[in-house]
Amino acid sequence: MFMALGAAGLAAAPGLTWAAAPDLARLPDPPPPIGAAERQAGIAKAQGLMRQLGVSALLVEPGSSLIYFTGIRWSRSERLTCAIIPAEGEIGIVTPFFEEPSVRETLGVPAQVRTWQEDEDPLALVAGWLRDRKMGSGVIGIEETDRYFIPDGLKRNLPGANLRNAAPVVRGCRMIKSPAELALMQRATDITMAAYRYTIPRIAAGMRPGDIGAIMNGATVALGGDPEFSLILLGEAAAYPHGSGKPQSVTPGEVVLMDCGCNVWGYQSDVSRTLVFGEPTARQRLVWSHVQRGQQLAFEAARVGAAAGSVDDAVRGYYTSLGYGPDYRLPGLSHRTGHGIGLDGHEPVNLVRGETTRLAPGMCFSDEPGIYIPGEFGVRLEDCFHMTEGGPVWFSQPSKSIEQPA
Repeated sequence: MFMALGAAGLAAAPGLTWAAAPDLARLPDPPPPIGAAERQAGIAKAQGLMRQLGVSALLVEPGSSLIYFTGIRWSRSERLTCAIIPAEGEIGIVTPFFEEPSVRETLGVPAQVRTWQEDEDPLALVAGWLRDRKMGSGVIGIEETDRYFIPDGLKRNLPGANLRNAAPVVRGCRMIKSPAELALMQRATDITMAAYRYTIPRIAAGMRPGDIGAIMNGATVALGGDPEFSLILLGEAAAYPHGSGKPQSVTPGEVVLMDCGCNVWGYQSDVSRTLVFGEPTARQRLVWSHVQRGQQLAFEAARVGAAAGSVDDAVRGYYTSLGYGPDYRLPGLSHRTGHGIGLDGHEPVNLVRGETTRLAPGMCFSDEPGIYIPGEFGVRLEDCFHMTEGGPVWFSQPSKSIEQPA
């Protein structure tokens, strides 16, 4: 559920703390990182989609899509670095002159690199690259997360171009994960689950959220993952999906909601567990069982060819029959049932009402239909799955019971 802090892991999340876990070792046999051949296959798929859609070139700035297509791991700033992927031929990279050696360190595919100086307009360089390839009046796809100054500056330098949202191209590639991508996501999830099994027995009365998070992050590092987030909600704070700023500490008889994830070579995990420190009440058990059943109903509804929104509908209908909601009202489920996941913790598309995208093999989602009761507590059980021809397959096995959350 929790929004990941960045695809670069620890470097993108300097505020995370962790406690040493010397009794843990890295999980054996790690899968390899994504290689040049797979990135080039992604570029070739994008080029095929571009030709089908009449797009001449695709412009991608730093972020997960740049990593996906080129391997370049770079931060966004006011100085433009970007990739230009033409519908045919070799890609181009535009970057500041003084950054070129650093950018090349992670460039994982053949590319022509053009550099610009501090007193030059980088979008003029992009426009020149396109003109050189007879694309100056073509359709230029803009990756959907590119910042506004990029298409604005390109239009100024290339007034004859037709700029278009390139989501159909990029999503058409990234939404369908390859076996290599699935292996990295599986490893990230295995690490997160092992870290949960290490952390949960070490929760003690009086601990604050940061104390628990530090144990979880330390275990994640020891097991071979880069922590992305560790959201710990205690007691009433669990009734609010992303928590509360009020002071919290572990108290007997109160809910502990943990929403944690890591990355392995940039690919993410996202798993939530809810338990009670001490003996659960009958009400806590009942709500927990409702969420457990809601999660299973979502999994059962996820079938190849089904609309993504129908998964959310299945859960929401069940909750309404129990007296929650209706719709997004509280007590009940105030957020979507799930989100896409991959290089980003949250990716298109979502398992949310009205989403018409059809589920297909290779798509990956979270399944997290929490129930939240303001002023009391909340329960969220979250596991991710990937679609196969035969239906959904879990990355992690859901909780067995409130006493056995992991």
